[in-house]
Amino acid sequence: MSDYTPPLLDIRFVMDEVADLGGVVAAERFAHVDAATVHDVLAEVGRMMAEVVAPTNRDGDLIGSVRNDDGSVTTPPSFKAAYRQWVESGFGAMPFDPDYGGAGFPWVTAIAVQEMLTSANMALSLCPLLTQGAIDAIHAHGSDEQKATYLPKMLTGEWTGSMNLTEPQAGSDVGAVRAKAEPVGDGSWKITGQKIFITYGEHDLADNIVHLVLARTPGSPPGTKGISMFLVPKFLVNADGSLGERNDVSCVSIEHKLGIHGSPTCVMSYGDDGGAVGWLVGGEREGMRNMFTMMNNARLSVGLQGLCISERAYQQALAYAQERVQGRAIGAPAGESSQIIEHPDVRRMLMTQRAWIDAMRCLVYVNAAALDKGERELADLLIPLSKSLCTDLGNELTSLALQVHGGMGYVEETGAAQHYRDARIAAIYEGTNGIQAIDLVGRKLSMRGGGVVLDLLDELAGHAKALGALPELALFGERLTDAVASARTATEHLVSIAGTDPRSLLAASSPYLRLLATVVCGGLLAKAALAASGEPGDYPAEFLAAKRTSAKFFGEQILPTADGLLPAVLAPADDLCALSPSQMG
Repeated sequence: MSDYTPPLLDIRFVMDEVADLGGVVAAERFAHVDAATVHDVLAEVGRMMAEVVAPTNRDGDLIGSVRNDDGSVTTPPSFKAAYRQWVESGFGAMPFDPDYGGAGFPWVTAIAVQEMLTSANMALSLCPLLTQGAIDAIHAHGSDEQKATYLPKMLTGEWTGSMNLTEPQAGSDVGAVRAKAEPVGDGSWKITGQKIFITYGEHDLADNIVHLVLARTPGSPPGTKGISMFLVPKFLVNADGSLGERNDVSCVSIEHKLGIHGSPTCVMSYGDDGGAVGWLVGGEREGMRNMFTMMNNARLSVGLQGLCISERAYQQALAYAQERVQGRAIGAPAGESSQIIEHPDVRRMLMTQRAWIDAMRCLVYVNAAALDKGERELADLLIPLSKSLCTDLGNELTSLALQVHGGMGYVEETGAAQHYRDARIAAIYEGTNGIQAIDLVGRKLSMRGGGVVLDLLDELAGHAKALGALPELALFGERLTDAVASARTATEHLVSIAGTDPRSLLAASSPYLRLLATVVCGGLLAKAALAASGEPGDYPAEFLAAKRTSAKFFGEQILPTADGLLPAVLAPADDLCALSPSQMG
């Protein structure tokens, strides 16, 4: 199995030339940061991920996390050693508030750190990811005392966080939550209930775990309006900041999963011995608002996982294709076998992976940069695209990487199967991709009556026109012009039926998301290709040529699939819903 090599030059190119890192750090709040410093830091991150974290990935799959008889959870030994170095490095604190020990770097730089960490070991990366979500919620909605008590150690990773939303009857339907919170009278609450699918709800990597728990207070109305958020630490914290007694929180079991075996997915029980002590975060019945603070950035980070696992799988598939000798390629001397990378179908699979990886990196980094620049509408629009498209592609591209290995991909010894298994969850958690599609057409499409989408399409059309001036990329420009037109037609149609035909709107949501996301990726790759066609700067000429070729492949062979989705978007829901449930059998 090949090692992971952080794609530092690819990351730098996208950050600088597509996501406009220079424009991001020009903001006053980032006055202490410059692009050169960012890339120097990322080089150190890359070294650590390649040398320290990536070698632990296989352990996570083979050894996994184990729940012990006393309710504790033991992670693989290599995880503990790697996580200690992660804490010592301070890399996890890069994007957070300096008042609590953060470095105050832009979010787009944190995405770059996350990319390399997740590619190195997706299962281990989930621990800092969940902590990130908890930090965001406490920083945005917590009291000054809560921030001062918990954030400094959470930023370092000495303490971790978890998000406790899901219950057996409440998955995507968060409003069905039944966990209860009763006021004690001293400002604290007693929390009782059970939560499932809690990532890193219990583990041995940190001294304390800060659980954020959704629960109902007495007299709360049903549904999402009756939900509040509570901070429930594994260990209570004394006035001097030291750890006190164990809270009434326990891990009942951990799930046996298809992938990410190293990450403990816990069933958590609160209040088995009288009630877990918790404190309200924000106001009563504001839990849904607080949750979305956690989830927006988390959804972007989960979209990033699709890119990361695809990158890791692609690197391995490429190495295998260069090593494996099988068959005679066209033009090879008679009697000689060839490396399988010389066969056109293998090239097709590899180029498809490479082009989509380039596209996903552009999409996610531009999404993060929009958050940094305060371009709220654009960021909100791109989040469901980033989350859904990239995680769907994680499944598709890891499957292609496995296919490159042939039969050796299907057996476990090469490690290709692990990437395929690990990728599958990302399309499910943090809001299924069907939920992302509903969010897109139900909330994001309506911004300015579709104007946010149409303005973005106008910008992409400008990139298409610029491609027309370059003979090498002119056909890409034509294809992008056509795809933008399809996206515009689809958008205008859905805006027109949103108030009159909600069933058809929802029926079209998933094909529309894929259509729009593909077109946006095509437009961002056009911007990348234009940058790679200009002055080379200090990028190697061979690297820039490869960027143009990858973008050209996408524009000519992948982008036209967007046009093919238009009929599904325009179709009414009648055929989709024509069969009764009994007829579906």
